[in-house]
Amino acid sequence: MTPSSASGPTPGGTEADGSFSVWRARLQRWWAEFSLQTKLLAVATLVVSLLMTGITFLALNGIQRDARMSDTRFARDLGLLLSANVTPLVAEGNDRELASVAERFWQSSRSLRYIFFADSDGVIYLGIPMGGSSGMGERVLSRRLELPADIQRRPDNPLIRQHLTPDGQVTDVFVPMVSDGRYLGVVALGINPNETLLASAALTREVTVAVFISIWVLVILGSVFNALTITQPVKELLRGVRSIAGGNFETRIALPVGGELGELLNGFNTMASQLEVYKAANIEELTAAQVKQQSLIATMADGAVLLDAEGRIVLANPTARRLFRWEGRNLEGSELAGELPDRLAMELHDPLESLILSERDTTEVRCSFGDPPRTLRIVLQSVRDASGETLKGIAMTIQDLTREVELNAAQSRFISNVSHELRTPLCNIKSYVETLHDMGDLLSAEEQKEFLSIANAETDRLSRLVTDVLDLSRLESDRVWQLEPMDLAPAIEQTLRTYRLNAEEKGVLLLFSGDPHLPRVRGNWDLLLQVFDNLVGNALKFTRSGGQLLLRAYPWPDHCPLDPRGGPEDHPSCTLTSRLPRLRVEISDTGCGISEADQARIFERFFRVENAVHTEAGTGLGLSIVRGILEKHGSQARMASEPGVGTTFWFDLPLEGADGDELRVQAERSASMAGIEAERRIPA
Repeated sequence: MTPSSASGPTPGGTEADGSFSVWRARLQRWWAEFSLQTKLLAVATLVVSLLMTGITFLALNGIQRDARMSDTRFARDLGLLLSANVTPLVAEGNDRELASVAERFWQSSRSLRYIFFADSDGVIYLGIPMGGSSGMGERVLSRRLELPADIQRRPDNPLIRQHLTPDGQVTDVFVPMVSDGRYLGVVALGINPNETLLASAALTREVTVAVFISIWVLVILGSVFNALTITQPVKELLRGVRSIAGGNFETRIALPVGGELGELLNGFNTMASQLEVYKAANIEELTAAQVKQQSLIATMADGAVLLDAEGRIVLANPTARRLFRWEGRNLEGSELAGELPDRLAMELHDPLESLILSERDTTEVRCSFGDPPRTLRIVLQSVRDASGETLKGIAMTIQDLTREVELNAAQSRFISNVSHELRTPLCNIKSYVETLHDMGDLLSAEEQKEFLSIANAETDRLSRLVTDVLDLSRLESDRVWQLEPMDLAPAIEQTLRTYRLNAEEKGVLLLFSGDPHLPRVRGNWDLLLQVFDNLVGNALKFTRSGGQLLLRAYPWPDHCPLDPRGGPEDHPSCTLTSRLPRLRVEISDTGCGISEADQARIFERFFRVENAVHTEAGTGLGLSIVRGILEKHGSQARMASEPGVGTTFWFDLPLEGADGDELRVQAERSASMAGIEAERRIPA
C-alpha cells in the first residue's frame, strides 16, 4: 500500500463532499424560508399530481385492455362460427364447396384479412384471398404451420395471438376442426382491429389526458390562489391562539373573510367568548362538581372513605359511618388509625403506610372485629395527579362480607354433615353386606334377617338425605306449583298414623285437637304432607319420653281455641294484621325448646339445632323445605319456643273460597315478612 492511499480521502473526494454539504445547506435554508401554508400547498399539489397521474395511467391501461379483450372475443367467436360451418365439408373432402363457403364468408366481413386451411400435418392447402400482385397466396400455400401439439384436444378453445404488420395489428385465430373425434386440421383467420373501437379508444385516451391536464392546472391555480388568500387570516388566527393560550380570553379576530375560513374565525371568536364565560363560572362549576361527587359517594351501597396524602380523613359516606360506628361524629382532619378499633387499626397500619410511601398503588385487607363478629373487605387505592407521580390522597372502599362468610360457613357445615351422613350409612351397609357375602353360610336365618334389616334402615337413611337435598333444590327453582281445593284432615290423619308407632316406642303422647269437619283449603297435597312430616318428625325427635305432641287446626281469625274468653289477638301467635279467611295449623311439643339465638336462624338452610343439643343427627334442611313450601302457598312458618318448656310452630293456609287477588296479597305479604326477618338475622 502506498502512502498516498493510506493517508485518507483524496483531495477530489473532499471537494465533492464539501460541495454537496454546501448545496444541502442552501436547500435547507431555501425550504425554511417558506411558511407552513406554502409547504402544505406544495405537498398537496405534488400528491394530487401523482394521484391524478396514477388514475390517468390506470384509465388508459384499462381502455387499451378492454379494446384488446373486445378484439380477442370477436376473433374467437368468428373463428368458432367458421369452423362450425366448414368442418363437415372438410370431413367429406368437398374442397369445391369448402372454397365457395370460405369465399362467401371472407366477402361478408370487412374485418377478415385472410382465411387459411391446413391439414392435420399443418400443411396449408387452401387460402383466401388467392393470387394477387404480391403473390401472398402462393407464398402462404408453400408454408407449414407450427402449432401446439394439444390444439386438437381443445376444439372449443382456439389459439389466439396478435402480431404487427405494415398495415397495422392483426389478430390470428387458429381453430382446430374435429369431426367424430377425428382431427381434420386447422382453419386460421386473420382479423383486422375494430376501427370504430380503435377510434373510440383513441378519443377516450385524448379526453382522459385533457381532463388530467385540466385538473392539474386547476389544482396549481387553486393552490396559488389559496396561498395568496389565506396567509393573512392564518397569521391573525395564530396570533389569536397564542393570546388565548396566554390567558387573554378577550381576544377577538375581525377580518372580512368568507367561506370556511370565515367560519373558522367566527368559531374562534365564539370559543373565546365561551372560555371567558367559563373562566367567570369556573369556581361555581367546581363547587357543583364537588357536591355531585359527595352525593354519589353518600349513596354508595358500600362504605367509602377518602383520605389525604397523610392518611387523615377527608370524607366518609353514611355506610362507612354505620360500619365503623361513626354516626354523628365530625371526622374531617382526624387520623384514620385513631378512629378505628385497635385490632382493625393494627391490620391497616402496614398497607396504609405502603400506599403513603408510594411503595404500591393498591392493596386489599380482609379482617374480622366486633361483637358479634363482622367481616369486612377493605380496598385501598392511591389517588395521584395527572402525571402519576404525586400522591393526592387514598380512596378506601369497605364491603361488609359478614353475610357471605356466614353462608360459606353454613355451606361448609352442610357439606361436612352430608359427608358424614353419607359415609356412616354407606359404611354400615358395606359392612353388613360384606359380612353376609363372606359368612352367609355361617350365620343363622335370624342373624341374616337382622343384617338385612339394618342395611335396609341405612338405605332408607340415605334416601331421606338425598330426598331432602332434591326437595330443597326443587323448591328453589322457578317451577310453578298447582294449588287445588283439598281437605286437610286426611293429610293430618295420615301423618298421625305414620308417627304414632314411633311416638309409642318413644313414650310420647301424640294428639290431634280440631273439628273433624275442617273447611277445605287451597294447596298442594304432596307439599303439605311433606310440611306435616317435617314438623311432626322434628317435634317427636326433640321430645323426651313422657312428653306430649299436639296438632291443632282451626279457622283463623274467627276462632282461637287457646283463650275462648279473648279475641285472636290474645294468643301470642295472633300477630298477623291480615284478616283474610284462613285455616291455622299448629304443632306443639313439650321438648327441650330452642334458644333465642337459634330461633333467629332456625329456618336457614344447613342450620341444625342438633349442633347445640347433640341429641340427633340431621341435614339441617327440613325447616328450610317447610319455609319454601309455605311460601309457595302464600304463607309463612312461625314459631314460639322456650328452652326446657317446648316449642310451637304454626302457619296459615288460604281457604277454598279465597280468590286470586287474596292469594296474591298473602304471597306478597309472606315474601315481604320473610325478607324483613332475613334482614333482622344479619348482625348489625
